[in-house]
Amino acid sequence: MGRERVWDLAVVGGGTAGLVGARTAAALGARVLLVERDRPGGDCLWTGCVPSKALLAAAARAADARTAGALGVTVGEVSVDLAAVMRHVRGAVAAIEPEDSAESLEAAGVTVLAGRARLTGPRTLDVDGRPVDFRAALLATGAVPVLPPVPGLGGAGPLTSETVWDLDTLPGRLVVLGGGGIGCELGQAFARLGAAVTLVEALPRVLPGEDPDASALVAAALGADGVQVLTGTRVTAVAGTPGGPGEVSVEGPGGRHTVGYDRLLVAVGRRPDTAALDPAAAGVALDDDGYVRVDGTLRTTNPRIRAAGDVTAVSRWTHTAGVHGATAAANAVLGLRRAVDTTAVPRVTFTDPEVAAVGAPTWADGDGPAPRTVTRRADRVDRAVAEGRTEGFSRLALGPRSRVTGATVVGPRAGEALAELVLAVRTGLRTADLAATTHPYPTHADGPWNAALDDVRARLGRVRPATAAVVRLRRLLDRARPAAGTAAGSASADGRARR
Repeated sequence: MGRERVWDLAVVGGGTAGLVGARTAAALGARVLLVERDRPGGDCLWTGCVPSKALLAAAARAADARTAGALGVTVGEVSVDLAAVMRHVRGAVAAIEPEDSAESLEAAGVTVLAGRARLTGPRTLDVDGRPVDFRAALLATGAVPVLPPVPGLGGAGPLTSETVWDLDTLPGRLVVLGGGGIGCELGQAFARLGAAVTLVEALPRVLPGEDPDASALVAAALGADGVQVLTGTRVTAVAGTPGGPGEVSVEGPGGRHTVGYDRLLVAVGRRPDTAALDPAAAGVALDDDGYVRVDGTLRTTNPRIRAAGDVTAVSRWTHTAGVHGATAAANAVLGLRRAVDTTAVPRVTFTDPEVAAVGAPTWADGDGPAPRTVTRRADRVDRAVAEGRTEGFSRLALGPRSRVTGATVVGPRAGEALAELVLAVRTGLRTADLAATTHPYPTHADGPWNAALDDVRARLGRVRPATAAVVRLRRLLDRARPAAGTAAGSASADGRARR
C-alpha cells in the first residue's frame, strides 16, 4: 500500500460513524480505506453501549430479586459475584464483536489498516510513517472521557467509562463524580450489585438536560436503590492513591465535608479526540471546545474532508453517529450536499426507570414560555399498574394544531415507547393521528397513546356545545322515526294479507 493508490474515501476511526461510513462508501462502489489505531468497534462496542447495557441487565436481575416480594414472590438473600457479572459483560461484547471486526469490513469491500493516522495535507495523511493519498476523507475519531482539573484527581487513578470494565471485585464504597446519563446508569448499577454508592453532581439536579420531573423520578429511584445523591455539590479536592482508597472533599448545601471511597469513578463528560490528528495541517478548523467544525452537510473547512460522530458537536449518541457517518460518506464519494436532520434526535438514559426524550423540551427551558403539554401518568397506564411500576409519565409537547413537537417518556421500556414519537416529531403528526392509530394492549406504549387521546378529548370538549346540538337533533329525529316505521310496516302487512 502506498502512493500508487488514491483512495476514494479514507476513514479515520473505526467507531460507529467510521464503520457505517466506510461500509456505505464501499457499497456505493468506492475504494475505501479505514484506519483504526486500536480495534474496530469504538466506544459503543468496547466501553459504552454494549458493556453498560450488559451490566445494567445483571443489576436489574438483582434488583428484581430483592423486590419480588411486592408481587408475592419470595426470594432468598441475593448475592453478587462481580467477576461472573463481568464475564457476562465481556461475553456480550465478544458475541457482537465479529459484526465490527476487520474481517467483516474486508468482506464488505473495506481495506483496514491498523495504526495511528495524522493529517499531513489537504488530501494526504500518514499512518505510522506510511503515506496515504485520498480524494475524500471522513474523520471519525470519537471522544474520550474528561478528567476535570480537581486537585489530586489525576494522582488518584480514577476509573472512567473506559476503564471501569477492568473491575472484577465489587468496591465496598464507590464515589461517582457526575450525575449525567453515564453517572446515573453506572451509579445505579453498582448500587444494585451491592456497592455503597455516593453520586456527586455540581448542578442542582441529576440529568440536568432532561425534564425536571424526569430528573426527580430518577433521583428518587437512585435513593431507593441506596445511592446517596449529592446535587448542587462541588468537588474541591481528591486525596488517594491509584486504585486504592481515598476521600473526596466536597462543598454543597450541607457545607464542606469529605466522602470516603474504595474506588472513584469519573463521569463528568467527554471531549473530542483530535490530539493525534493534526487537523490544522489539512486546513480543518476546530471550534472553541475542540470539536471539528462542520456545516449542515458534515463538511469541514476543508471541502474534501467530512467529519461525523462524537468528534463533532453535532452528535452525542451512537445512533446519530451511524446516520451521520452514512450521510457524510455518501456526500463525500458522490458529491452530494445532503444535510443532516437534527429536529428529531432521540435520546435515552437507561436508568430504571428509563428516561427517553425527543424534539422540543417538555418543560420551560430557559427564559422562553413554557410549551403546551399533555401528560399521562403511569398510574393511569394499565400495563404499569399490572406490573406495579407506576413511577413514570408520558408527556407530549404540542405546537399549533396539536402537532407533536417533542416528548418525554419515563418508565420501563421508555426507549421503545419513544419510537413512534420520534416519527411523529419528524413528520409533523398531530395527536389526532396518534389517537386514531390502533395500538396493542396492554403495553407501556399506552402512555404516549393515551396522552394523545387526552389531548383529542380535551379539544373535543371545546366543541361540545355544537356536538351536543347535533346529538339532540338526532334524538328528536329518532323519536319520530319509530312511528313512521310502524305505520309503514302495518301497511305492508295489510298488503300481504290482501294478496
